Amino acid sequence: MQENKRKAVTLAHGGGGRQTNELIHEIFKKYFDNPDLTADDAAVLSMDEGRIAMSTDGFIVSPAEFPGGDIGKLSICGTVNDLACMGARPMYLTCAFVIEEGFPMEKLDRIAASMARTAEEAGVRIVAGDTKVAGRGQVDGVFITTTGIGRIPEGVETSGTKARPGDVVIVTGDVGRHGCTILLAREDFGIDADVTSDCAPLSGAVEAMLSATPDIHVIRDATRGGVGTVLYEIAEQSGVGVNIDAASLPVDQSVRGVCGLLGLEPLYLACEGRLVVIAPKDRADDLLQVLRQGKYTADAAVIGEITEDMPGRVTMTTEIGSKTLLPPPGGELLPRIC
Repeated sequence: MQENKRKAVTLAHGGGGRQTNELIHEIFKKYFDNPDLTADDAAVLSMDEGRIAMSTDGFIVSPAEFPGGDIGKLSICGTVNDLACMGARPMYLTCAFVIEEGFPMEKLDRIAASMARTAEEAGVRIVAGDTKVAGRGQVDGVFITTTGIGRIPEGVETSGTKARPGDVVIVTGDVGRHGCTILLAREDFGIDADVTSDCAPLSGAVEAMLSATPDIHVIRDATRGGVGTVLYEIAEQSGVGVNIDAASLPVDQSVRGVCGLLGLEPLYLACEGRLVVIAPKDRADDLLQVLRQGKYTADAAVIGEITEDMPGRVTMTTEIGSKTLLPPPGGELLPRIC
């Protein structure tokens, strides 16, 4: 690590020669080594019979390190959670780095270490990858793309098309914290608030829910655009209405305060460790029971229901009992939050 403090990534590290080999061994292989990690052109993997889920995602968050996480942790959580939303148990990941010339080697070391810790927690193996180095100004620090594969258990069928009138809407914790954290980390507003990202791997939470009942209609990861955007997507896919109860929506007090100062709606701020779950009403208590025992889901709550009214729209019952239409998501609220 002492040597890394004096080093930075150079264009030679992306040239495929000795420096590239050193980068791979001194940073990536050091943290990602496992029996399936390959030095060949592709990993050869074993899969059980049945259905698999596969997802890929790119991560360009700024700043690359923030309270509660970093781009490395985020890149693992993002893809692991996407697989979990299909009911899949994540098994394998690949990752590709695009690194700006001059990026501190010490910082890259911390990011890789964070990825390794998060992958171990999620029970997933990083099996292959790629590294490119771009010239100064072509990339803002480091970009990471991860691709994951997971196995879907028999009998599990989740999709944004499966929400039905009478279903309940559950969120697995307080909303909007990641987007708020990134906003404050940029120090554009001079606001001092104790807010940390909710970034977390949620495959364990999904496995616990499916053990309680496989009768879950929709699981969605409320990332870019937040819970509000996810609900609009589900309403459109399923051709249903959604009504949420403002009084039941869990929001951290610090996040609520920041949003009040800046005129933001927590429902439209990104989460990186929160799921929107839609299931039959008679399954709600079982799901809440297992979620509230989880490491990242203790504040899970029912926040609304699926309705036949106003298909494709999301409404909110306010704290004084009136009903209002939530505006459809639009525009760009927070660039580069994931």
